[in-house]
Amino acid sequence: MAAEDAGSQHPHVVLFPFLARGHIPAFLRLAGLLHELRPGITVTLVSTARILASLSLPPTHPPIRLHALPFAPADHGLPPGADSLADLHVHQFIAFFQASESLRPAFEGFVSGIRSPVCIVADAFFGWTADVARAHRAFHATFLTGGAFGFAVFFSVWEHLPHTRAAGDEFPLPDFPSVVLHRTQIPRYILAATGADPWSAFFRRVISFCRKTDAVLVNTVQELESSGLDMLRRTFGVQPWAVGPILAAPTTPSASHDDAGIFRWLDAHPPRSVLYISFGSQNSINADQMTELARGLEASGRPFLWVLRPPLGLDAKDGFKPEWLPAGFEERTAEANRGLLVRGWAPQVRILAHPSTGAFMSHCGWNSILESLCHGVPVIGWPLGAEQFFNAMVAVEWGVCVEVARGNMETSVVAMAAVADAVGTVMGETEKGGEMRRNAGVIARAMVAAWEGPRGSSAVSLEGFLGCVETSVR
Repeated sequence: MAAEDAGSQHPHVVLFPFLARGHIPAFLRLAGLLHELRPGITVTLVSTARILASLSLPPTHPPIRLHALPFAPADHGLPPGADSLADLHVHQFIAFFQASESLRPAFEGFVSGIRSPVCIVADAFFGWTADVARAHRAFHATFLTGGAFGFAVFFSVWEHLPHTRAAGDEFPLPDFPSVVLHRTQIPRYILAATGADPWSAFFRRVISFCRKTDAVLVNTVQELESSGLDMLRRTFGVQPWAVGPILAAPTTPSASHDDAGIFRWLDAHPPRSVLYISFGSQNSINADQMTELARGLEASGRPFLWVLRPPLGLDAKDGFKPEWLPAGFEERTAEANRGLLVRGWAPQVRILAHPSTGAFMSHCGWNSILESLCHGVPVIGWPLGAEQFFNAMVAVEWGVCVEVARGNMETSVVAMAAVADAVGTVMGETEKGGEMRRNAGVIARAMVAAWEGPRGSSAVSLEGFLGCVETSVR
């Protein structure tokens, strides 16, 4: 590294997000926040060359540095160029997780060449960086881009596999007996886990490494998740710093015909009248569920904007086929100006910010929940995998979510009537719907307050974390 690093008054912060589309934006925004609190700080974002080339960096002074690590997914039985989870089917994820561990030698070589004090802020999935930090006398923090409760429960389930010892469908967590789960809330790869399988081995390595960290940063708000943060403190044995909501900047308005058409369509609908539907960029529902969802939407009579991906198990790159929906569905809903189907990708944050959007049917990924609630939009939850089931529990407890279904396995059934009922409850002039909208507004204000001036709880938390780092590396 450059010689001036040696005399820098601030530690050199190395950010290392996991190779997944949903993880990287929070690290980029964190880089911008670090520059705001410590002008002149050196921040390097580390990833693969292909991912780094795809990024739009926030303007900072000095600019965020980039460092590319060599990564050859084909050497691990993965498609060439598969540098991100977004390039893969869910069944390939474990091979990708294992392949990501091959980045360690190159990462360690990079850190060893930095002459100034170093603070490594790494994704939990790169927990092994804690050992690299110890070896090079660097400070180490794990950055959880998800919520506190969701991650605490997710790690606890992987560590103990409590469902394998339960006689019934409901069971408490050994670490947190007050948390009772249902078998339908256990993701498919955990359901199939034995403790001796590759998935269990990977996640138990992650948990073990994370217990060596010096601090945990969490993309949440202290006032909203105090109990979840306490759970994380017990899980890792270190101070968790709530620094959320850390969200990606909204996409720049596009001149594309698709974007313009979306917002013309939204403009034509009354305030809070449209249901927005998206299950994220990594997953999808199965074909039978897709048909029932379409029927339920039609039966609800509510306007909807649905971001479509092919059903589970089919390649998104092959496009969306009309036969995956009920015959005439798109034509009928378009003719009545009640439905807009968007294939592939949509500008989610801008859609959620639009006055016509009244609710969000979501897979309950943490970014999606934060983006929805930041705009005061309640959620109809349909968690599909990972910690999404536990994120939904938090949103239900906050009074801003009703669950309509769980999972996308063949046994995960959703009925047309249940969809129509949930949509009517959340979006109609019902007591429940009004309460959810009020609660969502309260949470939106709490999220704004967390970063409002230097006394907001998340601003204080990030400042406290940086003070801890600076004291440690002096």
